[in-house]
Amino acid sequence: MRFVAFQSSPRAGGNTEILLNEAIRAVKDAGEEITIFKPHLMNVAPCSNCGGCDQTGQCVINDDMEEVYKAIYEGSRFILASPVFFFGLPAQVKAVIDRCQALWCKKYLLNQPIKDDEHIREGLVILVGGMKKEIGFKCAEATATAFFRTISVGRHQSLFFPGIDAKGAIREHPTALNDVYTAAVKLIGR
Repeated sequence: MRFVAFQSSPRAGGNTEILLNEAIRAVKDAGEEITIFKPHLMNVAPCSNCGGCDQTGQCVINDDMEEVYKAIYEGSRFILASPVFFFGLPAQVKAVIDRCQALWCKKYLLNQPIKDDEHIREGLVILVGGMKKEIGFKCAEATATAFFRTISVGRHQSLFFPGIDAKGAIREHPTALNDVYTAAVKLIGR
């Protein structure tokens, strides 16, 4: 099993990273390896909607997305951990997701599956943010779901942690760390 994680917060040591580290700990405790991407530290240009991938399913931009594409093709379990910014995902991870337009073209326009057996690809979405209303989390989750469907993640679980804003405040949540660890164990065991 190959695990791929996206740590989508540009804030080092923040709530998103703390939560993702719990998921990573579960994966490593199970003896599995995991590839972690931190889009805010990568050279990923935004999608220019040039149409270059329409006929090939290949992005014409040459940057760090090549590593991401490789991991997506090889992966079977995916974790997206992110803060919620203005009802959405941060720009850095959104650039990564938008660049998966090439994979969307490959899958839906060219009818070439990302993975032959989509049923083995599963995911976990972890969202944390200061807002208390669920609508912001649902909007961010919709983007994460579209991303997962594009890369042929057939099903996923989502965890929301609202009302958490200050750096490190997630540690005071009564169940968050255990919830994420348990969800990651479930992801491993499927």
